[in-house]
Amino acid sequence: MASTWRIGELCRRTGLTVRTLHHWDHVGLLRPSARSSAGHRLYDEGDVDRLYRIVALRELGLPLETIGGLLGDRTPGGPELAELLGDHLAHVERQLAALGGLRDRLATLVPLVRSAGGATPVDLLAVIEEVSRVDDTVRNYFTPEQLAALDERRARLGEETVRGVQDEWPTLIAQVQAELDAGTDPADPRVRALAGRWMELLEAFHGGDPGLRDSLYRMQAENSEQISQQYGGPSPALIDYVKRSVAAG
Repeated sequence: MASTWRIGELCRRTGLTVRTLHHWDHVGLLRPSARSSAGHRLYDEGDVDRLYRIVALRELGLPLETIGGLLGDRTPGGPELAELLGDHLAHVERQLAALGGLRDRLATLVPLVRSAGGATPVDLLAVIEEVSRVDDTVRNYFTPEQLAALDERRARLGEETVRGVQDEWPTLIAQVQAELDAGTDPADPRVRALAGRWMELLEAFHGGDPGLRDSLYRMQAENSEQISQQYGGPSPALIDYVKRSVAAG
């Protein structure tokens, strides 16, 4: 028997709001396939597939009017979904390291969809939830103006430079962690050189803007455990070690 979801359950599973789904229903972007005997909206597996497409295209920066024109009445599943997941993945990989969880989910789904010709509603619901959660986290710490400034700096630096900075972080974190584990004095020249590079990479992110820097530090401080577990980010002890090394410089 095909699965169906009421609007409240769909919102709980995806992180979207009832107001958002009502609006998308009103403008004809996502209309539920059925109603219960009591008149409640019921969303089926095809609706979940369409919902994922809407969320993914919105993440790629398209307005709702354009999304509606692109989707039309297309049948869910198949190669089209694989292509959309691939585009979504490429977009996510250009974003901040905080989006790593979403990137990993999509990286898993793309080959599955390409090989199997579709993704299960459970998979798509999980991706939608991840998109909503990460978006909310970023908006809690950065203003729209700050995010626009980050996009502008990213475009100015170029994707190759940004990717190089992102790829360098895991190695640098491991090198500093090794010195901390070995009990090396933070004033040691070797640690000071690593701490100096650490600060250079941070500045590549905030560009010397004190507001961006403070927002970044606050996000790290308030989500340090989650960042460390999910994205391999530095622990509070490691950050303190770097700060002591910089202060000793």
